[in-house]
Amino acid sequence: MGTSFAVIPVIDLRHGRVVRARRGERHSYAPIETPLAKGSDPGAVAAALVDAVEARILYLADLDAIMEGTPPDLASVADVARACPGTTLWLDAGFAEAAGVEALVGGGLARPVLGSESQRDAGLVRTCGSRAVLSLDSRGADRLDPAGIHARPEIWPDDVIVMTLARIGADLGPDLDGLAQVRASAPRARLYAAGGVRGPADLAALREAGAAGALVASAIHDGRITAADLADG
Repeated sequence: MGTSFAVIPVIDLRHGRVVRARRGERHSYAPIETPLAKGSDPGAVAAALVDAVEARILYLADLDAIMEGTPPDLASVADVARACPGTTLWLDAGFAEAAGVEALVGGGLARPVLGSESQRDAGLVRTCGSRAVLSLDSRGADRLDPAGIHARPEIWPDDVIVMTLARIGADLGPDLDGLAQVRASAPRARLYAAGGVRGPADLAALREAGAAGALVASAIHDGRITAADLADG
């Protein structure tokens, strides 16, 4: 797959454990069972995912913070950081205020992800710039975007996730049409597809479509994507 295309493993945190995502139906996510690690401890699961694909970046979604507005579970994030030395962490914890973002950036633990579903106005995305990653969230044809950020490419940072929640864990394939629409709006941005990746063929299709990488969970847990699939050639 080459060194320029990044496969970014994903862990979803809920109540201090890793849960298995499916179709973005967050309330029904159960603690993960994976052949890669024993139990659902965040550090153990994260390390296994990173090792499985020799990842340089790991994405964490703090579902309690996103769904309920609780403070980020920084203890679990710190456990993951200790378990994955040298790996850059991207954290989506429902950030909607500058104070939370500044605290995370200042602590150096992870790079904040600003989900469009969590933004009340465009100000935080605009002021953070490329210190943060933007996630353009959608479910089917519906944009999860109360602040209208999908339509404001001039304020997007360099790194943008195209997050298609209904495809997560559903084996439907990536949203190539959605990716193309975002690419047309921001031709210079680094785009990362999230949702639907089934195996190496989908990674190849995303790379052909101009994506910089893909966020993947189920296909790594199930052994459909391994480090061998990502080697050059």
